Amino acid sequence: MLSPELIKQVKKIQLKAGHLVTDALAGNYLSAFKGRGMEFDEVRDYVPGDDVRTIDWNVTARMHTPYVKVLREEREMTIMLMVDVSPSQVFGTGGRLKRTAAAELAAVLAFVAIRSSDKVGLVVFSDHVEHYVPPKKGRGHVWSIIRSVLTHQGKGKTTDVGGALDFVMKVTSRRATCFLISDFWAQNYERALHLASGRHDLVCVRIEDPLESELASAGVVAFLDAESGAHVEVDTGDAAVRSAYAAAQKERSEDLAQLCRKNGIGLVTIGTDEPVTGPLMRYLRERGRGRKRRRVG
Repeated sequence: MLSPELIKQVKKIQLKAGHLVTDALAGNYLSAFKGRGMEFDEVRDYVPGDDVRTIDWNVTARMHTPYVKVLREEREMTIMLMVDVSPSQVFGTGGRLKRTAAAELAAVLAFVAIRSSDKVGLVVFSDHVEHYVPPKKGRGHVWSIIRSVLTHQGKGKTTDVGGALDFVMKVTSRRATCFLISDFWAQNYERALHLASGRHDLVCVRIEDPLESELASAGVVAFLDAESGAHVEVDTGDAAVRSAYAAAQKERSEDLAQLCRKNGIGLVTIGTDEPVTGPLMRYLRERGRGRKRRRVG
C-alpha cells in the first residue's frame, strides 16, 4: 500500500512529465528514432534505377528475371527503460536525488513513446534485476512505470550494469531502443555493453551530481561509499586533493564516452541540478540531424 506522501509524489512527477512532453520533444523523438528499423514487405520487378543492393537473388534465380525486395519502415518500436536503483542513486546535492532525476527521465521517455504509439517496458536493477515490466502501451501503463521507478525500494548493495544488459538480451528478442539510466558506478560491463549494442539501439544516460565531479572546499570531510560501505576522510581544503579528484572523475567520464563511441552507443549526461528535458532535447536533435545527413549522403 502506497503512503499518501508517495502517491502525491508519483502524481507530481506524472503531471510534470506530462507537461514536459511538448510537440518539440515528441517531434525530435520521431526524427531521431522512427523508421530506423526496416521490415520486408514484398518483392517486385526490377526497374532501371533501383539500388542493386536490394535485388533478391533467390527469387531472381527462380524466375530468371531480376526482382528487388521492397522494405517498409517499422512504425512501432519497443522502448526499454533500464533504471539503476542501487544505493549510489540515493544521493543528490543539486536539488533532487539522482534516483528522482532518473524517475523523471523515465516518465518523460515513457510519455513520449506512448504518444508515438510505441510499447514501453521497464527493468529496475541494482546488483541484480529487481523488477521487470514487459513492454505495453497505454497511459495506465505509463503510470505503473513511473510508480515502479519512484517507489521501488532497492535491495541490492552494488551496481551490476552487465547483468541488467544480459537480462534485456534474454527477454527482448526483437530489436528495441534501450535507455540505460545509471550513474555508471559499476565495473566489468564493457563486454555486455558491446553485445547489447549489436542487437539493440542502445542509449546510455548518465545521471550525475555536481559534487561527484568536483569537491567543494569544506575542510576535512568523512565520506561513506554507499555501495561498499567504506569510510574515508578527505581534506577537501587541500587544492591538490581537489585537483586529483576532479582529474580522476574527468577520466572516468571520458572512459565511458570512449566506450560508447567505440560501440556506436548514444550518450546523454543529466545533472541533478538541471531539468531532464534540456540534455534529452539536445541529444534527440543531434541524433535526428545525424540521421538526415546519412540519408542525404
